[in-house]
Amino acid sequence: MKTKKNIHFEFSQDLVREPLLYKINRSFDVVVNIRGASVTADGGFIALELEGEEAEVERVLEYLRGQGVRLGEGLGSQER
Repeated sequence: MKTKKNIHFEFSQDLVREPLLYKINRSFDVVVNIRGASVTADGGFIALELEGEEAEVERVLEYLRGQGVRLGEGLGSQER
């Protein structure tokens, strides 16, 4: 069953140069819609809408957790 899920995540300076969105696009069968982002040399914030089979969306979330990002449900806020 297809689903849409809004998430946001923050990542540290160590991950700024990692191509997280590229890897999601290439490795998972989901549609990624960037709803907002802020990236600096110190870290970043990205709000995404993920669309795909529920199990595949969950695989994306597990991948992101494994990369050390802090995940949240919904589009979140850039305020820290």
